[in-house]
Amino acid sequence: MSVLASTPRTTACGGAAAPVLRTRAFHVVPHRESLPPVVGAGLLAPTVSGPVPYANLDHAASTPALESVKAAVDRALETYASVHRGAGHASRLTSGWYEQARAEVADFVGAREDDTVIFTRSTTDSWNLLSKALPSRTAVFVFGTEHHSTLLPWGRGRTVRLPVPQTIEDALSLLDETLAESPTRHRLVVVAAASNVTGEIWPVERFARVAHEHGARLAVDAAQLSAHRPIDLAGWGADYVAFSGHKTYAPFGAGVLAGRSDWLDAGTPYLFGGGATTSVTDDATTWATGAARHEGGSPNVIGAIAIAAAACAIRTHREAIETHEAALLRALREGLEEIPGVETLSIFGDDHDRVGVVAFTVDGWESSLVSQVLSVEHGIGVRDGKFCAHVLVDELLADPWGERAATAVRASIGLGTTAEAVDRLVRGVRRLVEEGTTATWTKSARGWAVEGADPRDVEVTRPW
Repeated sequence: MSVLASTPRTTACGGAAAPVLRTRAFHVVPHRESLPPVVGAGLLAPTVSGPVPYANLDHAASTPALESVKAAVDRALETYASVHRGAGHASRLTSGWYEQARAEVADFVGAREDDTVIFTRSTTDSWNLLSKALPSRTAVFVFGTEHHSTLLPWGRGRTVRLPVPQTIEDALSLLDETLAESPTRHRLVVVAAASNVTGEIWPVERFARVAHEHGARLAVDAAQLSAHRPIDLAGWGADYVAFSGHKTYAPFGAGVLAGRSDWLDAGTPYLFGGGATTSVTDDATTWATGAARHEGGSPNVIGAIAIAAAACAIRTHREAIETHEAALLRALREGLEEIPGVETLSIFGDDHDRVGVVAFTVDGWESSLVSQVLSVEHGIGVRDGKFCAHVLVDELLADPWGERAATAVRASIGLGTTAEAVDRLVRGVRRLVEEGTTATWTKSARGWAVEGADPRDVEVTRPW
């Protein structure tokens, strides 16, 4: 069998790939059910009443890996070797899969033919990479709605922070006016495709048009969109996009930055080292162009294959995923809205389109205690706090009388969420409001703790 194909071909999930392997580590055979299964679906959570099926409503923080992703990783590990420049069979096989994964991801994000796809560690890593590649004196425009990973990497000196808008139209008008008043030659606008606090979707293509009218570029944070709705870099007219594997049904430790090649090829390499160079002498170093310029060292091949496998599965099951999540989101929002004293947060209003992320407060209860009660008494996983979006949460919870909560609870759904889990969450919050807790809780500097033995403090055999 020839290891490398000599001509491009169509991948299993669609799109033309560069010369790639005839065998694929991440080919997805559609599951007999309508949804791709996740790893750990049978996990039990210990509670004060005994073990119950774990209710995963924390997908905005991280998604479980898909079974097809695990299968791809297991297969790739059988011939695991360093990529590029290796003459051995395992190295050539792994190198082919690594570059085929890049082509798969390019299709997944709707990249243009001349875009560069770089494998990183996470969305945060992607934005830090782009920050270091920006032309000198680039001004970066970011709304206060953003996650810290898109708010902070650019440096205070060149970041223009725009306030939290009341409507999409307000945001577009403010951006238009601000860019018109900015004489800087190089400008980058950064927006999230979907909020990690409220799930609300931003019309990326409209922001791209405004940015381009002023000669600016647009970078899109798709961390909260990638697992739920299509990414379309070319269709949006956006210039860059980033997302993380661990929010896209792949394991931690791998992410993607994709977009225009010119700034990336001219910018300082992100990681100095082997693979990022074409020539090194006593007098000079010549850096590579393309993805290699920023992927110095031995790359995370398994992470890249995992992301590609997840992307392939998501594209294969796109319609079923969106139908599943729409039903769960509707049940979650309607259930919470019927509970007295529960307030769900929104930037643009309750009718705005959104992915399955709902942040809420419960009158009279600290969010940190609500999340602990849901875990210990009901086996539910949610998150509480400000979700690395402090500016936005502070704005949404602003209260001159000091009567509102300072933080919120966030429930987020995905393929690891069942209808029963959503129903259990709604029932758990209602029970808390109407009856209080069944356990006794105390608060210290370390947070809330249940009196007596915490059922979650169990000895578990290490996985190694």
